[in-house]
Amino acid sequence: MTRTMTLHPGKWHPRYLFNRLSQGLRGQTTLKIGLALVLTWLLIALLAPWISPYDPMYQDLGARLAPASFSHPLGTDNFGRDILARIIWGARIDLQICVLGVLFPFLAGTIIGALSGYAGGWLDAVVMRVIDIILAFPFLVLMLAIITIVGPGLTGFFIAMTLVGWVSYARLVRSRVLILKQSDFILAAQSLGFSRSRILLRHLLPNVITDALVFSMSDAVLVLLNGAAISYLGLGVQPPLAEWGVMVTEGQGFITTAWWITAFPGLAIVLLAMGFSFIADGLGEKHGTTRGG
Repeated sequence: MTRTMTLHPGKWHPRYLFNRLSQGLRGQTTLKIGLALVLTWLLIALLAPWISPYDPMYQDLGARLAPASFSHPLGTDNFGRDILARIIWGARIDLQICVLGVLFPFLAGTIIGALSGYAGGWLDAVVMRVIDIILAFPFLVLMLAIITIVGPGLTGFFIAMTLVGWVSYARLVRSRVLILKQSDFILAAQSLGFSRSRILLRHLLPNVITDALVFSMSDAVLVLLNGAAISYLGLGVQPPLAEWGVMVTEGQGFITTAWWITAFPGLAIVLLAMGFSFIADGLGEKHGTTRGG
């Protein structure tokens, strides 16, 4: 009799990862909808050169303010540029705003919050006073002030988001670290003589990072809306680049005669924001965390 041996896929095998993902999404309807929306926009952004019907910068003055038609499914703007093409290419910039606008504050806030909560003492006191000062100013007003100093554009926006947005992550991570550092497994690690850096990196951070990741999904909605607001005010992405907030701004003067210039980019912003919001809700339900900072 010969024995047959069943080969199990390795930890990083695509089939293993797919099975784990399927198990994690089982029963998570909200999370599935959110992932579907975000991944759809991501796919659109990646395939923009192949699926866009026109160059987003191409101007056809003979087709200015044209309504939806076979040639231009979503109409054209006041320069004759195709709205669908500009929305497709704009997905690249707006996804970049969401990802980088969350990544930098997430990294800075997580590191500062973890160090502040674990070290305590004068470092914690200084960090908390800085947080109180930043929170004393309205979020958008402080961002506008920083962008005015740094200069308009995506670079100024990312700098402003980092300098203002890290406080929410720092407060969240700090509060979790303050609770966990009194737990039995941390006290046991200290009694075994583990270094402070090892305890922080290998025992505390892995247990607090999930809450920060869940919050980052809801924060992506705020970042997207702030990016659109900053572009609307003329301090974000500069024309003629195809960005949804810029498109809304350009169409406001034609809202009564060519409503599609503003409506369709606004709908794109809503759909992407809904995707990140659903992901945040789904992850919050799955891990038992709450949204907020």
